[in-house]
Amino acid sequence: MFIQTEATPNPATLKFIPGQNVLGQGAMEFRSLDAAAHAPLAQALLSIEGVETVLYGADFVSVTKNEAEWAHLKPAILGTIMEHFASGAPLLTGEAEPEMEAGEFYDSADEETVAQIKELLETRIRPAVAGDGGDIVFRGFRDGTVYLAMKGACSGCPSSTATLRNGIENLLKHFLPQQVKAVEPA
Repeated sequence: MFIQTEATPNPATLKFIPGQNVLGQGAMEFRSLDAAAHAPLAQALLSIEGVETVLYGADFVSVTKNEAEWAHLKPAILGTIMEHFASGAPLLTGEAEPEMEAGEFYDSADEETVAQIKELLETRIRPAVAGDGGDIVFRGFRDGTVYLAMKGACSGCPSSTATLRNGIENLLKHFLPQQVKAVEPA
């Protein structure tokens, strides 16, 4: 098995591509061993000293580190991912769920606008963000402002604010000029 690695815009995160489906669709982020209780690969990766966050994407696994050097972490991460997929073990067991997130918020009068925002996120923005080893989640909409959470490589990335403001905000304003005035991190 050959696992490709790709750098992401976040220097603390690498994207590992095993050449097969990982989650299939969507994303799941794990920030602790407890959160990964039903995710054996994430639990094994989080057990490696220096690994802080694991994100399962459709066909990749993003790993975010602390101050540790990639030269020391990368061999252990590659070995863990290779061993997991070669064993045929399931990615998720039991009732695996991502860490609980705050609920969405928006006025019921904005339901049509929120549906359009979510559609744009799913079809145009999420694939691009996943290409960088991350994910984006809708959090809310109030008074023309869209609130989004960045995950994986995008969480804590030095360029995430620019991505939100210059990329995502401009796209949403283009398609929904009367409704969207700003995009903020949540």
